[in-house]
Amino acid sequence: MVRVNENYLKLRGSYLFAEIARRVAAFKAENPGAHIIRLGIGDVTRPLPENVIKSMHEAVDEMACLETFKGYGPEQGYDFLIEKVIEYDYRPLGVELEKDEIFISDGSKCDTGNIQEIFGLENRIAVTDPVYPVYVDSNVMAGRTGYADSMGKFDGITYLSCTAENNFIPSLPEERVDIIYLCYPNNPTGVTISKEELKKWVDYARENKSVILYDAAYEAYIREEGIPHSIYEVEGAKEVAIEFRSFSKKAGFTGTRCAYTVVPKEVKAYTGKGEGISLNKLWNRRHTTKFNGVSYIVQRGAAAVYTEEGQEQVKEIINYYMTNASIIRKGLLDIGLEVYGGINAPYIWLKTPGGLDSWTFFDKLLKEANIVGTPGVGFGPSGEGYLRLTAFGNREDAEEAVSRFKTKLSL
Repeated sequence: MVRVNENYLKLRGSYLFAEIARRVAAFKAENPGAHIIRLGIGDVTRPLPENVIKSMHEAVDEMACLETFKGYGPEQGYDFLIEKVIEYDYRPLGVELEKDEIFISDGSKCDTGNIQEIFGLENRIAVTDPVYPVYVDSNVMAGRTGYADSMGKFDGITYLSCTAENNFIPSLPEERVDIIYLCYPNNPTGVTISKEELKKWVDYARENKSVILYDAAYEAYIREEGIPHSIYEVEGAKEVAIEFRSFSKKAGFTGTRCAYTVVPKEVKAYTGKGEGISLNKLWNRRHTTKFNGVSYIVQRGAAAVYTEEGQEQVKEIINYYMTNASIIRKGLLDIGLEVYGGINAPYIWLKTPGGLDSWTFFDKLLKEANIVGTPGVGFGPSGEGYLRLTAFGNREDAEEAVSRFKTKLSL
């Protein structure tokens, strides 16, 4: 008889955002006239930058001409985009990369979920808590964990608690770990990490022959000086870190799908006999086997992000969302709520009032104010008692949400 992958049976209930969608749909069915403000899933709402659209139209025209038609492209991405990534995203930071260290993909969600395939199942992983659920769920599916306890913690995972008490910056693990997931600016808390704090993790990884999986999908939202945009700004990080970046939130590509992962040739993992193996080669093998590349049209659009016009247009979009974040953050602080994030990231991490648990406050906010957030506990046990709000909506909804918090929500 055919057998299922029983690791999937370890997962707890629905995927977080599927459960949110279910609850919102049920409320909408009972209240069809309700105007629901959705500040839950971090999906963008502004149109693609004008210069991106122009380049994509030109690329479509190329596909209609025999002389310029493109079929399969290189799985790792076209040089015209990779070269722009190096020139604009890394060289200004003093970071030099080779073209074959960058892999263009269809999203950081896919890459952060798939990267675990090149590592052995015996590796001990560490995640910040709260955490983007994909990091945990993909390792559960692979069989790298045991079952979850009553608090939602999976056996076999080291949870690095991030709370207001430690400014949401995790301490180094007391037990040795092999694979470390870090995300900064952080999803869901919206906080950032200093170069000094990040260096502690790089030093730990070098000393223990560990690997850091660094999700920098929101680095374009950093507005304050002195905060690292890349882990490779830290000396020695190219020996131990893989970095993920995306055009989704930076330039509105959530619906067109384009991202990239940086795997320096120096990063290694080891065989049972202690032989060092380049993870760049392994990821290239996995990438070329299971992925046929991002479409030429989309990559042309992504390359347009790096033109002078594209840079200005992207900046306008980011400023728009960060103004939303500022409106929401200030409005909630004004009514006495405890709020984090929203300064260098498009997320506001809200302490639930009155000691309510995350899902109870989610339901209360939906029913009383018709606002959708994301329950903090869905990101991990340390997220209990918090709610995440995103700034990716339109301006009117951001302002109306603050008004509803003030006038409709019983606190």
